[in-house]
This record gives sequence, C-alpha cells and structure tokens, in this order.
Amino acid sequence: MSGPGEGKLELKGARVFIHQKGKSNARITHIDVEHPEINNIIKPKEATYAAGKEGGFFVGLKKEMIKRAETLTKR
Repeated sequence: MSGPGEGKLELKGARVFIHQKGKSNARITHIDVEHPEINNIIKPKEATYAAGKEGGFFVGLKKEMIKRAETLTKR
C-alpha cells in the first residue's frame, strides 16, 4: 500500500462495501465502491477489471475511461 503521492487524487468520502449475495438485490457477492465522481469516469453498465495489489486492489481503465479520468484531474 503506497498511500498518497504525486499524481494521486483522494476521493474523500468514498464508501466501500462487501455486498453479500442474496441481500439488497445482489446476485453475487462483490465489492461496491461508491462516490459521485466515479460515474464521471466509469459510466453505469460499462465493464472494467480489477486486480489485487499489496494492501488492496486497483481498477484498470479502458481508453475512454482514461480520457474522462484525465479530464477530471485537470480541474
């Protein structure tokens, strides 16, 4: 886990949940990461991928998502 650093923008107030299968309409157990800015990068119904890393995981972005993320970081 590397924490804050140059080029990293913290999403303050992001909420993370382990969403259990069969509860609150979950068809499979999964991890929810919720923050309003996320939908400006990953639109509803778009798919991406995640991979584990020391201390957590990262979400890989497709080209269109990268463009939207880079637009947000220029604000």
